Amino acid sequence: MLTLNYRYRIYPDATQEQRLIESMEICRSAYNYALREIKDWCDSRKCLIDRCSLEKEYIISSEAKFPNEINQLNNLPNAKKEFPRLKEVPSQVLQQAIKQLHKGWQYFQSRGFGFPRFKKHGQFKSLLFPQFKDNPVTDLHIKLPKIGLIPINLHRPIPNGFVVKQVRIIRKADLWYASINIQCDVSVPEPMPHGHPIGVDVGLEKFLATSDGALVKPPKFFKTLQSRLKVLQRRLSRKQKRSKNYEKQRMQIARLHHKIDNTRKDFHFKQAHALCDAGDMIFMEDLDYQTIAKGMLGKYMLDAGFGQFRTIVKYVCWKRGKFFGEVDARRTSQQCPECGGQVKKDLSVRVHNCPNCGYKTDRDVASGQVIKNRGIQLISTDGQSGIEIACAVGLPGVGTTQSRSEAKPHKGATRKSKK
Repeated sequence: MLTLNYRYRIYPDATQEQRLIESMEICRSAYNYALREIKDWCDSRKCLIDRCSLEKEYIISSEAKFPNEINQLNNLPNAKKEFPRLKEVPSQVLQQAIKQLHKGWQYFQSRGFGFPRFKKHGQFKSLLFPQFKDNPVTDLHIKLPKIGLIPINLHRPIPNGFVVKQVRIIRKADLWYASINIQCDVSVPEPMPHGHPIGVDVGLEKFLATSDGALVKPPKFFKTLQSRLKVLQRRLSRKQKRSKNYEKQRMQIARLHHKIDNTRKDFHFKQAHALCDAGDMIFMEDLDYQTIAKGMLGKYMLDAGFGQFRTIVKYVCWKRGKFFGEVDARRTSQQCPECGGQVKKDLSVRVHNCPNCGYKTDRDVASGQVIKNRGIQLISTDGQSGIEIACAVGLPGVGTTQSRSEAKPHKGATRKSKK
């Protein structure tokens, strides 16, 4: 089964927008009520064996069962009689809010930390419509129960053979999106190693450098708009909270953050497709960017979004039938890609000059070439296809007698790609 998610802009009118916001608030109240039942049950089991606290713990009968997902879903029909406001939301959408809570609860039980929290006003920002009888999407509108027809910008059509399974309505800043989940009953094989390999090294001075010599400068999305963001946040601090002017100013800041996120993701997708156009096998380092972002250069690491970029490259490679692999990241910049010798150099040295074989190139390009060599050695242990690729590029020790010092230098080591 092939599952894809397509996201489109939708344009609800004032009445539809108010209904969507009210539905989110109703789902938020149901979510918080169900969470309160779970917390009360847990707190009632924390008291001592011989006595209960009348001040801290809520007393619940010892025979009362844990309010699991099935019990809380079965209680929704009775809750609608007591709270008629719940009838304004489709029943399946309301059920998804309870299911979302118990997914977080199961995640907490598996990890041992991360207890679900209550959602404040405005923190519930999506609605999930899990089932449709007919296709709700047309060329101009999307039809949602109890909401009606909402104009949609169908910038790319849904492929033939795919069926709409569910729709999630998302609110970001003051913009509305529809994330449509589509499925097709086909089996897609995993991409196998084949073709031209490319090693990709990412960094702060150069966003990426490939083993073919392509260099891309970092666009620095957040740093470019940081001064504008600082001005808007200073204006927000002078507004009275919960006033109309405060909400208008807060929405301007949210729009700016949303713009930074969109431009960064668009850049990542374009670079991922450019890598897939240049080669058939993409290799990257298996770095833990979440830990690295906690250092002194954390702001610039988060601005570049290397973790998101690696995830997008992996997805694009799978979608286009390219092979993606992750290699060991240790000492990729301290190794010569030609002779394999250790060439120690500080971070200020931006040129790789090997004293053993005399190979000279850009430091980041050399790291990309080392990543490519490690990727080829990694897949060479999995099957004959990897061995054939390793022999084709002339890696020693993998079915070939050519030494690293005799290998020809990469022709594209000094070529730069267009931004």
